[in-house]
Amino acid sequence: MTSMAATPLIRIRGVGKRYGSVTALADVSLDIHHNEFFALLGPSGCGKTTLLRAIAGFEDPDEGSITLTTGDTQPADAGEVDLLALPPNRRPVNLMFQSYALFPHMTVSANIAYGLEREGLARSEIARRVADVLVTVDLQDKASARPRQLSGGQRQRVALARAIVKRPKVLLLDEPLSALDRRVRADMQVELKRLQHEVGITFVVVTHDQEEAMSMADRIAVMEHGRISQIADPVTLYQRPVSAAVADFIGMSTIIPGQAAVDGFTALGERLPAAPSGVIGPALLVIRPEDVRLHADDPTDAAMGSLSGTVLATHFFGGTSTTTVTVAGLGRPVLATQIGPPAHRIGAVVRVGWPAERAIVLPDTP
Repeated sequence: MTSMAATPLIRIRGVGKRYGSVTALADVSLDIHHNEFFALLGPSGCGKTTLLRAIAGFEDPDEGSITLTTGDTQPADAGEVDLLALPPNRRPVNLMFQSYALFPHMTVSANIAYGLEREGLARSEIARRVADVLVTVDLQDKASARPRQLSGGQRQRVALARAIVKRPKVLLLDEPLSALDRRVRADMQVELKRLQHEVGITFVVVTHDQEEAMSMADRIAVMEHGRISQIADPVTLYQRPVSAAVADFIGMSTIIPGQAAVDGFTALGERLPAAPSGVIGPALLVIRPEDVRLHADDPTDAAMGSLSGTVLATHFFGGTSTTTVTVAGLGRPVLATQIGPPAHRIGAVVRVGWPAERAIVLPDTP
């Protein structure tokens, strides 16, 4: 991936979009870099698809700018073009729709070649590009097949091939894996990442599936109510979320409201394990399931904190298990994940703790 110090490929500044009294986008600003796999992540209605369509040219923002760098990646060689001044068919971007939109009466090769034919390329050039991209997506043996003869994953690869064969600077993907079953979706997450690396095109994907974004993206913009909550790489988002909303959306977590002080964190009338954070006053303690430790309820085990709970449910997934524990005074159960089968039975009273350095302390702001 290109160094983040280089000139961004796409620069979005102050973009807003309203539909009557509904604000879909509010002062959105972000940079997307050359050869980056960038994800727009958030719940339905957060504005991510509206932003994607604005980049593609199918939505006109009410304010703000979207520019694309031309030339080299280095500032001295780079110029900028105003994407909002160009119609969709003149923008060096390609949008792969959620439905794939394949022509049912055309073969795989004809579907892939369609856009190149509309551009008026020579037949020999079209044939060469189609043959190359069929190899890239591993569909060379399906060149003469019709879409109805393909599996869902294969149709998705045809749609991808049709998009990348035109060699856009940016490929936009709107929920590209939502129509696939879980097993095929997992395979295609790996395939998408491989393709993006191999073809050297910037991918911008919209998804509401945090596991999908975390597994594929170099960086993720978490969106909420038309605004950017946080932009970071997956590890940073998970380990250092800037808000409870981001922490809750990226992975599972237990969130405990309380009071943060210079010397620790207090909640439910108890002193809970937490390293100094710089947060003072009303705060939220965020603990990830893999950091929660469950022990037999032993009041002398001060290292585990002072919370006791009752095992509500256990789930064994083969390699790992999750234990759900109810704690008096908490609005929702504590989740604990461990390697192997559950260590405690339903109904058992357990002590709940975690390493202080693994707890995330956030200001409790509206």
